[in-house]
Amino acid sequence: MHVVKRDGRQERVMFDKITSRIQKLCYGLNADFVDPAQITMKVIQGLYSGVTTVELDTLAAETAATLTTKHPDYAILAARIAVSNLHKETKKVFSDVMEDLYTYINPHNGKHSPMISKETLDIVLANKDRLNSAIIYDRDFSYNYFGFKTLERSYLLKINSKGKGCS
Repeated sequence: MHVVKRDGRQERVMFDKITSRIQKLCYGLNADFVDPAQITMKVIQGLYSGVTTVELDTLAAETAATLTTKHPDYAILAARIAVSNLHKETKKVFSDVMEDLYTYINPHNGKHSPMISKETLDIVLANKDRLNSAIIYDRDFSYNYFGFKTLERSYLLKINSKGKGCS
């Protein structure tokens, strides 16, 4: 069985690699109750050959979320997996994201369809150094799963057909 990486490469599915990725996101959680290997076992049961790493991360987050009834730290872990996945799909610099939102081209009609106003973009660009340094993306890891999913569904703008978000 193989997974398709974000850059298109294929790699064999590895239990230890998935577990290690989840383990890295368990900092500050109660290790007596949160078991990354248990999540990995459940995730692997739901995989198919050719699954993307985005889908794998989504499944891992959803799996961790289902374990919230066992311990509330699973809700934090689920959110961290989902946030990590989102961060890998979005640009790292706030002003760059805002430019993408303004220059968005609708794939259905090929027309410029800005998601923010020119005035908003101008304000961001005039203050980009200050704004870029004020955005601390690591704070995203403090959400629980319900909070993150609410934010994702209700407030994050999506700029392409793959559903890549802009934070």
